[in-house]
Amino acid sequence: MAITASMVAELRAKTDAPMMECKKALTEAEGDMAKAEELLRVKLGTKAGKAASRVTAEGVITSFVNGSTGAVMEVNCETDFVTKNDSFLALANAAAQLAAEHNPADVAALGALPYSQDGFGPTLEDVRKGLIGKIGENMSFRRFQRYSGSDKLATYLHGTRIGVVVAYEGDDVAAKDTAMHIAAMKPVSLTSADVPAEFIERERSVATAKADEANKELVAAGKPAQSAEIVAKRIDGAVQKYLKEVSLFNQSFVKNDKQTVEQMLKASGTTVKSFTLYVVGEGIEKKVDDFAAEVAAQVAAAQGA
Repeated sequence: MAITASMVAELRAKTDAPMMECKKALTEAEGDMAKAEELLRVKLGTKAGKAASRVTAEGVITSFVNGSTGAVMEVNCETDFVTKNDSFLALANAAAQLAAEHNPADVAALGALPYSQDGFGPTLEDVRKGLIGKIGENMSFRRFQRYSGSDKLATYLHGTRIGVVVAYEGDDVAAKDTAMHIAAMKPVSLTSADVPAEFIERERSVATAKADEANKELVAAGKPAQSAEIVAKRIDGAVQKYLKEVSLFNQSFVKNDKQTVEQMLKASGTTVKSFTLYVVGEGIEKKVDDFAAEVAAQVAAAQGA
C-alpha cells in the first residue's frame, strides 16, 4: 500500500513522533494507522502515546442541569474563531438544555426538537443550517449524554473544551472535586473491572511488543534473553499498571496524592455512580492539507539525500 504524505501527517499529529519514524511505522504496518501508532509506542515509549490528550477538531462542550436531570453536549465547528461566536454558543447551550429536558433518542431526534434563534427555526436543526449560512462555517451536533433519576449531578467545565458530569450520592463538594479530577486525569472508567476489553487488549499488545523488542536488544548485545515466565510477568505488570492509571477510583486524587479518589470519596461519605467526560474533537481529525504538502517535501528531500 502506498504511504501518502497525508497519512504521515496524521500519524505525526497523533504521536508527535518524527516524520521519518512515522513513515517507517506506516510502511511496516502496511498503512494500518492503529498498528503504526502501536509500533511507534513500542519504539519511542510514552512520547508516542499522546493521541488521547490532543484534540484535532474545534467546538465546545456545554452542559445543563436542573435538579437530577441534566446533559453534557459536544457541538463542533471548523475553526476556533467560531467557538467564540455568540450565536454558535447560544446554539450549543440550547442543544444541551433540549437534550436534558426532552430526552431525544439520538442526535437526529435532538435536531428535530422545536427551537428558534437568530430568525431561524422552527427546529434546532433548522437553526443549525441557518447559522451555517450566516456564519459561513460548518457546524454539527456530535454527541450528548443525558442523566435523570434519583442521583444528584455535579458538573465541571474546563473552559469550553472539556466537560464532565458526575452522578452521585453524598457530599456536594467531594462530587465537584471528583468532576474536576476527572477533567484533569481523564479516567476511562470507574474501576479497573470496567475498563473496556479492547483497551486492555491494546495495552497487552503494546507491552508484548515492548518485551519482544527488549529481548532482541539483549540477544544483539550478546546477553541471554529473558525467560517466557519473566516476560509474561512483565506484560501482566504493565497491564495492571495501566488499569490503575485509567480507572477513577484507583487514581491518586489531584488535591491530595496521598490518597486515592476512592479513599477520598469514602472519607466524605460519597458514592459516585457514573460519569461522562467529553473532550472537544476527541477522535476527530482536522484537515491536514497544508501540513501534508510540507511533509511531502521533507520526505522527498530525505529520499533524495
